[in-house]
Amino acid sequence: MPDTHVPPFAKVPFEPFSRDAVVAIALREWRLFGRNIADPVADATRTIKPEREQGLWQRVGEYWWLGLNATAPEVAWTGKHDAQGKVFPPEIDGDFAWSAAFISYVMRIAGAGARFPYSADHADYINAARRVSLGETTAWVVAAERVQDYAPRPGDMVCFGRGWARGLRYEDLPTAGLFPSHCDIVVDTSVAGQISVIGGNVEDSVTMNTVPVTADGRLATPDGVVLDTRFPWMTVLRLIVDEPAKATS
Repeated sequence: MPDTHVPPFAKVPFEPFSRDAVVAIALREWRLFGRNIADPVADATRTIKPEREQGLWQRVGEYWWLGLNATAPEVAWTGKHDAQGKVFPPEIDGDFAWSAAFISYVMRIAGAGARFPYSADHADYINAARRVSLGETTAWVVAAERVQDYAPRPGDMVCFGRGWARGLRYEDLPTAGLFPSHCDIVVDTSVAGQISVIGGNVEDSVTMNTVPVTADGRLATPDGVVLDTRFPWMTVLRLIVDEPAKATS
């Protein structure tokens, strides 16, 4: 079974899946990694990658082990080891990118159970969420929303394409195959004009960033204008849960 390795409190789960749980777990992992705030300048001069530090490479290994299904080929990876336990060079860590494993871990531990498409690739759950919003399935606890129409709430995910997929938009989903992308978890919407998000493998760490939003909370350009095709946001993945979440920081 794909979840034989999952602890009972998450697999049963002991408490219903909730926005509060997603936010609390994402914040816990952010604190564990030293409360890193996105800073590209500081990141450029960092000599030791957090993902390779003692105590943290093991945590990344837990993201792989618990976040993915038991049969996934990446489950034995860590923040600096391949599946055979061999240390890989820091300069090729892009081949072992763990941002989707982090999202999968948070969703798994929050109690999403069999209703989240756990994956090493963000595109898998972005496409699955779009199929939910198209009415093609009700299997998942995420639904894709158009960024111009929906204001993300705590626990939701904001997603964009990377590299050649930077131009992909909501209307292009679902895609026939995978594409490079990234998603962050929204953890705070209490400050006017911005939301706080947390992502894994951002600056080789679990990192918090701020994202500009309009007065009514939709993703925006830095000057507060509603997004257009010049900007990279692809979609918001809305959690399908009933109860509101507390905005937390």
